[in-house]
Amino acid sequence: MLKKILALLVMLYATLAMAAVDVNKATDAQLDGVKGIGPTTSKQILDERKKGEFKSWEDLISRVKGIGEKKAEALSKEGLTVNGAAYKPAAAKKDEKKEEKKDTKAAAKDEKKDAKADASKGTASAAKADAAKPAASAKK
Repeated sequence: MLKKILALLVMLYATLAMAAVDVNKATDAQLDGVKGIGPTTSKQILDERKKGEFKSWEDLISRVKGIGEKKAEALSKEGLTVNGAAYKPAAAKKDEKKEEKKDTKAAAKDEKKDAKADASKGTASAAKADAAKPAASAKK
């Protein structure tokens, strides 16, 4: 029975060790527990956090010396989050923006095609109506 309890405690500890640590809520000890953050970095994070919470990963990177994109990506993989969000590299964000632009352009093209189709249908209907008028007046 004691072995089962110890095994359960070890599994619980392992689960907690792998849990996400939010930079805006973490204590000094929790920050030190993240692989890649030492005492100096955790002190810098806490000092900057006193000035105001970190709004995003970009905010963290700009305010804490020694954390760049590569370090942010590594810290995110180790479980560090900013407002519950994992770090997305700039390249991934650029890809998302490109996809949004493509979607917007495709929608705009579809709207133009629809407008042209509607205009040509309207023109064709008007032309048919105009063609029918002389024929009708000629019959009288």
